[in-house]
Amino acid sequence: MPKNSKVVKRELDDEVIESVKDLLSNEDSSDDAFKKSELMVDDQEEKDVDVEEGSDVEDERPAWNSKLQYILAQVGFSVGLGNVWRFPYLCQKNGGGAYLVPYLILLLIIGIPLFFLELAVGQRIRRGSIGVWNYISPKLGGIGFASCVVCFFVALYYNVIIGWSLFYFSQSFQHPLPWDQCPLVKNTSHTFVEPECEKSSATTYYWYREALNISNSLSESGGLNWKMTICLLAAWVMVGLAMIKGIQSSGKIMYFSSLFPYVVLLCFLIRGLLLNGAVDGIRHMFTPKLEIMLEPKVWREAATQVFFALGLGFGGVIAFSSYNKRDNNCHFDAVLVSFINFFTSVLATLVVFAVLGFKANIINEKCVIQNSEKILKLLKIGNLSQDIIPHHINFSSITAEDYNLVYDIIQKVKEEEFASLGLKSCQIEDELDKAVQGTGLAFIAFTEAMTHFPASPFWSVMFFLMLVNLGLGSMFGTIEGIITPIVDTFKIRKEILTVICCLVAFFIGLIFVQRSGNYFVTMFDDYSATLPLLIVVILENIAVTRIYGVDKFMEDLKDMLGFSPSQYYYYMWKYVSPLVLLCLLVASIVQMGLSPPGYNAWIEDMATEEFHSYPSWGMIVCISLMVLAILPVPIVFMVRRCNLIDDSSGSLASVSYKRGRIIKEPVNLEGDNTSLIHGKSPSEVPSPNFGKNIYRKQTGSPTLDTAPNGRYGIGYLMADMPDMPESDL
Repeated sequence: MPKNSKVVKRELDDEVIESVKDLLSNEDSSDDAFKKSELMVDDQEEKDVDVEEGSDVEDERPAWNSKLQYILAQVGFSVGLGNVWRFPYLCQKNGGGAYLVPYLILLLIIGIPLFFLELAVGQRIRRGSIGVWNYISPKLGGIGFASCVVCFFVALYYNVIIGWSLFYFSQSFQHPLPWDQCPLVKNTSHTFVEPECEKSSATTYYWYREALNISNSLSESGGLNWKMTICLLAAWVMVGLAMIKGIQSSGKIMYFSSLFPYVVLLCFLIRGLLLNGAVDGIRHMFTPKLEIMLEPKVWREAATQVFFALGLGFGGVIAFSSYNKRDNNCHFDAVLVSFINFFTSVLATLVVFAVLGFKANIINEKCVIQNSEKILKLLKIGNLSQDIIPHHINFSSITAEDYNLVYDIIQKVKEEEFASLGLKSCQIEDELDKAVQGTGLAFIAFTEAMTHFPASPFWSVMFFLMLVNLGLGSMFGTIEGIITPIVDTFKIRKEILTVICCLVAFFIGLIFVQRSGNYFVTMFDDYSATLPLLIVVILENIAVTRIYGVDKFMEDLKDMLGFSPSQYYYYMWKYVSPLVLLCLLVASIVQMGLSPPGYNAWIEDMATEEFHSYPSWGMIVCISLMVLAILPVPIVFMVRRCNLIDDSSGSLASVSYKRGRIIKEPVNLEGDNTSLIHGKSPSEVPSPNFGKNIYRKQTGSPTLDTAPNGRYGIGYLMADMPDMPESDL
């Protein structure tokens, strides 16, 4: 070998060593870069960032600013107008204090378990109602669409009630209140009281004639009521502005809209307890009539009230909970919100019957005075003998107890002639037994009572501002039940969708501000939600317990909450709740079949309500409302069952739900050179070339699969979530 051959060999060896070192250093830097890319991906997943394929913009899911804000949102949605004007009526009608027993039992059987179920699926999957039920069972994906339709129907007429409250609120800034006295009518010869008002009452006249200017029947449109049209527009503007940014805007308003009603209710309770007759009203309210508890109707109405009080099936509960962290204790939330709702209903009942007791006391005093004058006339003309009247009775300042004593004596002495005397029994209980609910309670009975308050305009302003806030809290949840699932599924800008939704709802809602609009509100209230929502919640229960599997769902809850929920929920979800819901559905259908479909029309000439049956076109509308609300369920089932739509089409509606994440189905992955990491192209990403797709090592995977780059065993980046086991949502 030549002398310099060793030198040449050494140089060659050095070059080889240098090349290997370079290769190894490149390999290490590549590994480091790849590990960094993994960390970047993990960081994204922890933030729950949803990235559309081919998009340069990351759409972070909003989150509640605090737990208090979230609780107030759920309370605002569940506590609505029904707590103020429906629950007290049912309590009075169905046995007073005894009604609370079936209500509490059904709250524990169907209320809290189903509320907990909706909170859990929304929080785990972090999507609106459409995404949640598409994930759990694609064939039952129509449940989410049905919830959206029902929410839209309810929002149409619910905002009209807010408009009515705004009108009364605007009219309360005057003294005396405009519904305090009947108006006077002047003609050429003399002045007289408006006949329609004289036959009814000042508050009744103001409601039907001044506020609604109501027609005599559903078929008489009568044109638009311009005052209510403006109020409806104002209501939709308020809702639109509050919802324009989603929970970022509506969440802040919740601090006022959810808490202010409690301030007003407490003020009314304190003021009401100081009024004459308030204790009589509350005692009458909570005197239990245990025999009524045995009637099936009481349990049916209690179950219906529990069902609607918590907003089950609307999608608002799921939408709100989807903005929570996955480890939030939604079981605590379910119990807390349910009992806040219940105690709010009890508080509202105390307030209503304290005020109604005061009103009944005033009416009873008028009754005593009028009938005492009749007795004096009968004594003067000799129809009654002075000897039968007790000596201590002074008709100039007679009390209700003394009058009832005289009344009983005359009834015994003049047994045969008593009916012809025209005397009435003035019992405060008789007045309290006149059950009033809904608009009749808020806009007639309660407004009449407030006219007798000192500083009545102040209390009227507070009351109707409370109604506006109660309505807005429920409207936020209802609109969120429409907006969130559509935005999640079709990736539409929330601001644009909110504006479009409010505009469309306003123009459709013009049918409710005609002179006959109140009859349409009754129609929608009776037929657009009751049966469809019951069917929706039954299908929700079936989807989770039968199709997804209640055992798997319980494991998911354990993983999410950090503890195993009570087995009580297992048996409620699997056996008891579905059975109770089915019984409630059958009872509601039977009740609907036995009750003639119709409405109470206000007859102007008679100044009274009269029951009218719906015309044939009205019946078609009623049936259409129920069918349209539930129609998405069979349509989506048949589409998925028969594969009528190609899921790989890449359209907006083509969505994959994998382990709690939602991504668009790609049309062709091979031709996509866009990196999913921070929206960079492969050349900009500091990692080796992994081919056309980005992969990441499966967490906890025992084996290494072959990947296009031959390095690591990895799965799809967005299809895997390290914090969610296989059985998880």
